[in-house]
Order: sequence, then C-alpha cells, then structure tokens
Amino acid sequence: MTMFAQQTQSNDRIYTVSSLNAEVRLLLENEMGIVWLVGELSNLSMPVSGHWYFTLKDSRAQVKCAMFKGNNRRVTFKPANGTQVLVKARLSLYEPRGDYQLIIESMQPEGDGRLQQQFEQLKMALAAEGLFAQSLKKSLPEQPQRVGIVTSKTGAALHDILNVLQRRDPNLPIVIYPTMVQGEGAAISIAQAIGRANTRQECDVLIVGRGGGSLEDLWAFNEEIVARTIAASQIPVVSAVGHEVDVTIADFVADVRAPTPSAAAELVSRDMTHQTQKIDQKRQQLQHAFRHYMTEHSARLVQLHHRLERQHPQLRLNQQQQHLDDISSRLERAINKLTTGHHQHLERIEYKLALHSPAQTIKHNSTRLKQAERRLLDAMDRRLLNASHKLAMAAEKLETVSPLATLGRGYSITRDTKGNVIRRADQVKAGDELHTKVAEGEIRSVVTE
Repeated sequence: MTMFAQQTQSNDRIYTVSSLNAEVRLLLENEMGIVWLVGELSNLSMPVSGHWYFTLKDSRAQVKCAMFKGNNRRVTFKPANGTQVLVKARLSLYEPRGDYQLIIESMQPEGDGRLQQQFEQLKMALAAEGLFAQSLKKSLPEQPQRVGIVTSKTGAALHDILNVLQRRDPNLPIVIYPTMVQGEGAAISIAQAIGRANTRQECDVLIVGRGGGSLEDLWAFNEEIVARTIAASQIPVVSAVGHEVDVTIADFVADVRAPTPSAAAELVSRDMTHQTQKIDQKRQQLQHAFRHYMTEHSARLVQLHHRLERQHPQLRLNQQQQHLDDISSRLERAINKLTTGHHQHLERIEYKLALHSPAQTIKHNSTRLKQAERRLLDAMDRRLLNASHKLAMAAEKLETVSPLATLGRGYSITRDTKGNVIRRADQVKAGDELHTKVAEGEIRSVVTE
C-alpha cells in the first residue's frame, strides 16, 4: 500500500478547498461571537453597491473588514482614512479568497465609543450580580418626615427641587448634602454624601442627582462606587440625573428613577395628587423590573439575532455582492499595476529602507515607554483616590464618636480632686473642691451646701 493511500485511509474526511473555507467560516462565526476592536481606518473603499470595505490597523497588525449598507447607514459620522474608531464586529471568512475578515455591525469614534462600552460592561456586570433586582428595591415612604438632597449646592437641579417642594409641601423639612457632580473626584464625593446621610439618619428618603449634560458630564453617576453606595443605602434613594432621555447606572440601582430632578421632588412630596404619585411609583418599579428582564435576556436575543442573520438570504447576497466588488477592485488594481509598476517598486524599496531605520525602533520604544508611564500614573491615581476615600470615612466616624463632640453640644464632666467622675449628689459634701470640664476650658468650684 502506498503512503498516499495510507494517509487517505487515516483521514475521516477529505475536504475540497471550497468546503474547507465554508467550514472555517462557520467555525469563526459560531465560536467567536461578537468582538469589540479599536483601530485606525485605512484603504477605505465605498463602491456603488453601498457596502464599505476597509482595513482596521494599529502599529503592529491589520485586519480586513466589510460593513454592509444595512449597517453602515446607522453610522452617525463620516469615516475617513486615519480615523480612530471603535467597532463592534463578528469574525468571518471571505470564502472565494480564503481571507479572514471582520463583518462590522456598528462603528463609533473611539472616545464616545469607549465611554458607551464601559457603560454597557458595568451595567451587565452589576446586573449579573443582582444589584438591579426588583426584590432589593425599597418602597418610598408614603408621608416622608424629612427629605435629603444629594447634589451640587450651586446647580440648577437643587433650585428646581426646592421650588417644587416649596410649592407642593412648604412644611416638609429638607436636608442638603452638597457634593461635586462632575469632574475628577465627583464619584467619591457623591458616595461620601450618601454615606454621610446614612450615618446621620436624619431623613427617610434621598434624592440623588443633577441637571442634564453630555455622557461625559454625567459620568460620575456611571461609576461603580456610586452604584454600590446607592445599593447599600438603608435610606430609599430616588435617582434624578439629567433629563428624561438621560440614563445612568445610578438609575438602574436606585429604588426609584425620576426622569428629572423636578419629577423627583414631586415623587417625594405630598399634596392632593398623592394617589397619582403611588401609581407613578408602581410604574417606575415595573419599568425597573422590565429593564432588569431585558438586561438578563439581551445576550440570548443577540444570539438569536446572529443565528437569524446567518440563515437569512441577504447574507448570501451580501457575499455575492462582495465577490463582485472584489473582482472589480482586482481589475482596477491590475490596470493600475501596469501603469504604476516602477513607482510601486520604488515605494517598496523606500518602505524596506524605512523598516530598517533606527527612527522606527526609537519611535516604537518611545510609544511603549509612554504607555508604561501612563499605566503607572493611572495606578498611582487610583491608589490616591482609594486612600483619600478611606481617610475621609475614618475621619467622619472618629468625629461621630469623639468626646469633644459631646462636650460641644453643651454637656460637661465633673471630677473631684482625686480625678473621680461625679455622677450623684451624695458623692460630695460641703467644702469639696470640684473641677468641671466643658467644651472650651475648665471650671473650678467649691461645694457650699
């Protein structure tokens, strides 16, 4: 028996090139699922078919991409070569050439896209932990005795809340816990204000929020420390961040989400529409439960959607259209090659020379050094923020139990000359000298009767 026959018998199956490429394409699409990538656009092509073809690259590698017109119609900016983007894609294989490629489903500029991706990742993680569960939601008191407000003391949101409360229930006591609501350190400031309200137990409902703004402006309310502090709050929390269209992580974890700060003030105040407010509260709870349900089943929906896409005739049409576009591009490249051969040869020589240039090595090492420096600075910032938060919490607890704080409220400590604390009148007699400690100083006295 020849060696070829032996090898043939040992294989379970003999593939053709076409069947092998088809199997690999299915393997990539079914096993890898959805991926997110950041890179630079290059070789962007937009033929008359409406589909987009381009290369996504970084300093060390590149990958070919296709974005069909059903998806690229939803792109809200004009892409161009050199643009840094964040894409959501699924892996596939272009069977006629055996080229590994990405099928792009969405594309955003890198900055906005990263924030939105961080938002979705944190939302999914907290939902998986159960922080959005309806069973954890606390009911708002039907008749609040005192309302706490966690927001900026100079923001428009505070004025809106106070105006509504003054109009609806002027006698309702209010406690304001001022905090930063934007910028570096705002998330820790918000968490500390909520913790301070829980420590003091001065109110029976909290409004936490601010006025509207961009995703970056509202980002403090998407931080994990704020979400976990709201979830741990013993006082019911009403989230009132931005306008009705603005949605933050704080909205999902709060006991009730109000569309605006003014609406939050209406939810916690009392007037002739109290029954309507109870109905609105139930509606909010139902919306929270529905959002939680949608979060839990979103992954399943995405899987079913991709299965439907793979079985849809449009997928085959897209592949055929891509094949036609590829043939057209190859023909154009062949014509251009005949007329620009010498020029391309010169560019290849220059490119090879540039690859071996010491400047490239220096540039690469400089980039790595900057990345390492940035990671070090980020780590130092996180350590400092965590230490600052722990120090603030410890100082607040120490202040709460300090004997000096008790003396500051008007109390005093009286001792005899031996240092014994006087607790009863029969511990002293006429002529005894006493020393009384007050908040600022000490009083010496003598018993006369």
